[in-house]
Amino acid sequence: MKGRWTKYLLSGLVIAILAGCSSRPTDRGQQYKDGRLDNALEYVNQPNATGKAVNARDYADQILEVQAASSTLYNRNNSNYSAIEQWARAGADTRTLSQYGISAYQMEGADNFGNVQFTGYYTPVVQARYTPQGEFQYPLYRMPPKARGGRLPDRASIYAGALSSRYAVAYTNSLMDNFMMEVQGSGYVDYGDGRPLTFFGYGGKNGHAYRSIGKILIDRGEVARQDMSMQAIRHWADTHSPAEVLELLEQNPSYVFFKPEPYTPVRGAAGVPLVAKASVASDRSLIPSGTTLLAEVPELNNEGKFTGRYHLRLMVALDVGGAIKGQHFDMYQGIGPQAAIPAGFYNHYGRVWVLKSSQAAQPLMTSYQEAPMSGGSQLVPADGAKNPFADN
Repeated sequence: MKGRWTKYLLSGLVIAILAGCSSRPTDRGQQYKDGRLDNALEYVNQPNATGKAVNARDYADQILEVQAASSTLYNRNNSNYSAIEQWARAGADTRTLSQYGISAYQMEGADNFGNVQFTGYYTPVVQARYTPQGEFQYPLYRMPPKARGGRLPDRASIYAGALSSRYAVAYTNSLMDNFMMEVQGSGYVDYGDGRPLTFFGYGGKNGHAYRSIGKILIDRGEVARQDMSMQAIRHWADTHSPAEVLELLEQNPSYVFFKPEPYTPVRGAAGVPLVAKASVASDRSLIPSGTTLLAEVPELNNEGKFTGRYHLRLMVALDVGGAIKGQHFDMYQGIGPQAAIPAGFYNHYGRVWVLKSSQAAQPLMTSYQEAPMSGGSQLVPADGAKNPFADN
């Protein structure tokens, strides 16, 4: 979403092209059972959720990573973390939060009925070589110096050889793998020589506007809107010629460059190593870095379909993403092909409560301000945060 300022401008854009909640479908986890919520974050006596968090151990590990990587962030949230971990060790019953000095604030969701959008991202691992050889012919580039006019070539020009080979840092065997790593913003490269994997962090962009290839496939009638996912894009690529894949990718002029680093853990924008399914990317104008969330996440089957069930997770906001605005979280799923499956399918809705200890000094939100309204006050985004689907 970082070494992963990663998805900073990109992650989520491939799948953030689907219709929003306005039509109120029920196949993506929408619940519509809490009544209308008129505040961005609304205090509730206790979350209207059953069960207990399934990842208390992972949450504790994520807090240890925060403590080790950022004393400032940890000290700012220490009272929150301590109270929540005590509550989790005692069974994590949502009815007992107040006994541990924890208040819960429910997010209003994308539709004011509590339905918060969840997408997913992951860290890919791609096979590569140091020089072009055999099937390994597709370069990954480091950031080149900008031309006198300040602009770099667009994607089509780069594919056509506009950049010198001295900026190539690896050659892979899949143009689509390269593109998917761009979308995620970072990844690991296996050079096939027995050395540890090399982390390729986000190294910059060419400055051209991003155009979603998923939306192009929908507009062309190649993939149905309701079926769009990273897996659907990969399937399309696997069943079409290399020339057709190249033509599709060239429709997106934006291009991401990478910065090879010695083996390093995947870090979020907060500089903290990420624990899979215990960390999320958020809109920092609404959810400050280090915030703990109690999330009721929809469960998906192996085909990416909503099963009708949910599970509770404790997660920490430690990353950001250009497509992650307002009532929307991008859940970090982990490393490699198994993590890619849920990351590619998630575009669903659940409920989220921000947990805050009464001892915490950090403000509940960063860029939100109170605006008077009849019957009380409403928290309004100072920067006009909006439904991420509004422009699609």
